[in-house]
Amino acid sequence: MLIGRQQEKEKLHEAYQSEYSEFVAVYGRRRVGKTFLIRETFSYKFTFEHSGVAKGNNRTQLRAFRDSLEDAGMGKMGIPANWMDAFAALRQLIKRSADGKKVVFIDETPWMDTPRSDFVPALEYFWNAFASARKDVLLIICGSATSWIVNKVLKNHGGLHNRVTYRLPIQPFTLYECEQYMRSRKIGLSRYDLLELYMVLGGVPFYWSMLARGESVAQNIDRLVFAENGPLHYEFNELYDSLFKNPEQYITVVMALGKAGQGMTRDEIANACGLDNNGKTTHILDDLQECGFIRKIPTFGLKNQATFKLIDNFTLFYLKFIRENSGGDEQFWTHSYLSPIRSAWVGLAFERVCFQHLRQIKAALGISGVATNTYAWRTGTGKNGEAGAQIDMLIDRADNMVNICEMKFSKQEYVVTADDAKSLHHKAWRFVNEKGHGKSVCLTMITVSPISHTGYWGDIHQNITADDLFKE
Repeated sequence: MLIGRQQEKEKLHEAYQSEYSEFVAVYGRRRVGKTFLIRETFSYKFTFEHSGVAKGNNRTQLRAFRDSLEDAGMGKMGIPANWMDAFAALRQLIKRSADGKKVVFIDETPWMDTPRSDFVPALEYFWNAFASARKDVLLIICGSATSWIVNKVLKNHGGLHNRVTYRLPIQPFTLYECEQYMRSRKIGLSRYDLLELYMVLGGVPFYWSMLARGESVAQNIDRLVFAENGPLHYEFNELYDSLFKNPEQYITVVMALGKAGQGMTRDEIANACGLDNNGKTTHILDDLQECGFIRKIPTFGLKNQATFKLIDNFTLFYLKFIRENSGGDEQFWTHSYLSPIRSAWVGLAFERVCFQHLRQIKAALGISGVATNTYAWRTGTGKNGEAGAQIDMLIDRADNMVNICEMKFSKQEYVVTADDAKSLHHKAWRFVNEKGHGKSVCLTMITVSPISHTGYWGDIHQNITADDLFKE
């Protein structure tokens, strides 16, 4: 059963119904459900379907392509000598097909581009000289190596320049979609439990598909992640290895960001990781953003300054707990459930979830139709010795208001303390005096449960809860 993905399905149907040939690129991180989406949308019926071979050399890729051609009805044939010959055979298969719209689905396309294989020029020639000259071909390429599709296809400056007619980046599920998925599998979990699972697994459908009915959150996480033979025990390295041909520098960057809870600037990342402050650093950061691992948050008032934050939930969890679990405790999460180390983690993890649900936060604030920008902002000690201030989420609104958002994780109703109120008022005061430009300030708290109507709750102008994050 396909959960969500309504807009993506509509785009694929639109491409199929077009009176012209269309070129679709579908991309997104490993196990986010790209292949399942495409197969379900087209009811598993394709004129030609093929998947690249993980870590296969050029001959292996060509042999697999030959096998897919034979499976599609081409008849017995030898292994193509090169990719030009392989696509020539695909052209013949399409010409013979009686299908109205010839749907050609090539999955894990990046794996097919082995060194010195000339795969990309052959793909260019297939599209430019054949498919685009007809009106009945729907070419869909798909892959987890997002950086390859972006750099080799979408940003291609050669024969594929501006040739892709539909770009479909497949995002992880939201909390709403995860809740719908669990309901479809008849797994009854509270929203608090769903939120904690999301903080660990993110919105990757495949990870959620392995949750077992009748197990607690801690039991599921121990079985999936901490058990020696757990299906996600080695997922971190496999994940980055599947996305990047040389993953070491990417892992170095995310490890640095994992240690810096409040994020880092580009220069800070380059210095911490020993990277030259040049185009290579920009390339790595761009790739990590395209894959959804990090988020670039502009700094309010500074056009060329931004903070980069690690927002991939599973990566954050791995770096904090799995990588450091040197004792090999297979019930680590159960044993750590009430520990200070978990308490310290949930606050940062909840903040990441909030950044992944900005649309829902805007809706809860009643500003879905208002133009906004989300920033980070920080300032050092003032001229008169005033303490510095840092705002992790600042929503600048076109209606002359800014929301200064503070994110707090607590299973019970959150009690706003005197220190909380003092801190928020100080942040607002420093911001207004330095950057406010006459805008009104709305002090906003994002909490799991509603804030308690005790203590200093009256100092908070708006309260958003986890239930708001679960909205569609």
